[in-house]
Amino acid sequence: MEVRSIYKTARVSPKKARDVAREIQGLPVSEALDALTFTPRKAAFLIGKTLKSAIANAENNHELAADKLVVKEANVSSGPSFRRFKPRARGSASAILKRTSHIKIILTDEITIEEKTQRKKSTTKKTEAKKSAPKKEKKAPEPEEIEEAPAAEAAAEEEENNS
Repeated sequence: MEVRSIYKTARVSPKKARDVAREIQGLPVSEALDALTFTPRKAAFLIGKTLKSAIANAENNHELAADKLVVKEANVSSGPSFRRFKPRARGSASAILKRTSHIKIILTDEITIEEKTQRKKSTTKKTEAKKSAPKKEKKAPEPEEIEEAPAAEAAAEEEENNS
């Protein structure tokens, strides 16, 4: 059974609220509440209120257990915008839009919760090619005899000639 709750004309921009709403989709109700509690955004508080309202609707109106509920949808759509005006140069004015949103949350008890398992690292073609190709042996450079610089030899000969 699906249970829904709608918060109309919430005083938060829909663009900012959608980021938070995407995070709780598909989560069990307890995990969604935890995520919203520790998210430091205004939208998280408003979506949390709506989620708690949906949980209360499920328990009181439909007699469903809260621990078996899952967030099926969390939608945020734009509501009416308040128009305010700011004075500008030469007697003109520019509009400022104070945006609002409609927050809609749908809970269901029909979805089974899949536990997340750790993925194994998959090998890509590049790593397979590196593993299968024989490694080339690098030869160490042979030590060369250190010769004195020609300038040092010339300086040594001059000293012998002068003495």
